[in-house]
Amino acid sequence: MTPTKLQLKKDQERRLLAGHDWVYSNEIDTDRTPLKPLEPGQPVEVFSKRGRWLGYGYANPRSLIAVRMTSRQREHPLSPSLFVERIHHALALREQLYPTPFYRLIHSEGDALPGLIVDRYGDLLVVQITTAGMERERGNLLAALEQVVRPTGILLRNDTAVREQEGLEQGIDWVLGEDQGEIELSEGGLRFQVSPQFGQKTGWFFDQADNRQQLHRLAPTGAVLDCCCYLGAWGLQAAVTGARSVTCIDSAASALAAVHANAALNGLQARVNSLQGDAFDALRALRDDQARFGMVILDPPAFIKRRRDEAEGQRAYQRLNRLGLEVLEAGGLLLTSSCSFHMGREDFLQTVQQAARRAGRRLQLIFTGSQGPDHPIHPAIPETAYLKMLVLRALD
Repeated sequence: MTPTKLQLKKDQERRLLAGHDWVYSNEIDTDRTPLKPLEPGQPVEVFSKRGRWLGYGYANPRSLIAVRMTSRQREHPLSPSLFVERIHHALALREQLYPTPFYRLIHSEGDALPGLIVDRYGDLLVVQITTAGMERERGNLLAALEQVVRPTGILLRNDTAVREQEGLEQGIDWVLGEDQGEIELSEGGLRFQVSPQFGQKTGWFFDQADNRQQLHRLAPTGAVLDCCCYLGAWGLQAAVTGARSVTCIDSAASALAAVHANAALNGLQARVNSLQGDAFDALRALRDDQARFGMVILDPPAFIKRRRDEAEGQRAYQRLNRLGLEVLEAGGLLLTSSCSFHMGREDFLQTVQQAARRAGRRLQLIFTGSQGPDHPIHPAIPETAYLKMLVLRALD
């Protein structure tokens, strides 16, 4: 399909020239090149007000991000061969970094394939398509993945809410192979059973893998609290590195059942217990019972999913961290994370500091962490640096 021309308003090309890959709807001269008639995902080429060619992309008139750029080379629009080339580049990086094939293979803009997430579990690829433009290219990208990676299974986990914003249906579909049940993966010397078809996201959170290895250096010896624990990735690492006891909190009974199963798989069941419930409520109950822990781990879901949720989400992060600090022993360690890309690292640190002041604690920042190298950051798109992890020592 021949790309449709879109022209920007005066001086709106500066971010694109700096390398950013998004064009917002208010940056387009819709009087001269209307957006509304375009189909979601329709290929476009973008020009400056003065007629300078800026690149290829795909558009969605329903989205605030009206265009996502796909190529800055005029002779190379988005095509089957371009998918193959970029998947090869992504695979080469992961094979250089990881001894076993368990990682995020494609990280959207970080791998120059906006709207595409692919997590790899050995011979299984779990794919999330989050934009109309990438949905339009589904056949080409799946064929390219098969050509480059040669998987025995491909699972589409298109059940993410962000697809609604793009006008796309949600669903889960096996496009190659069939469900083989749970898959075992190894991290930090521990074994975990995960379910790519029914688990959160694609079944596992690869982005925190490097941060979890900090526990081997911190070597907790006392009681550890793991909030929003999911399958126990943080808590079991704490247990194997020497924690006397680990309490895992999650609202889902199925997650806690998996925690205990994974603890037994690694011979750690004697040191792991659980509490089912909302993290805020569970922390309040522990505080009221005067429970204390030498380490508190807070790894909640994103509280800020849209810019308009920023104030409310910031308050939620402050409340959660204050509660965590109120059950932390003097001299104990708080490991706290935010995966909200709308909250920057400095804002997150300031929010935790405000929580500490309200809890009457003094903090020392020991370590900071980001997403692992299989989640590469686009230097010109700060939104791709979404994960913030802080390790802080709390003193009275």
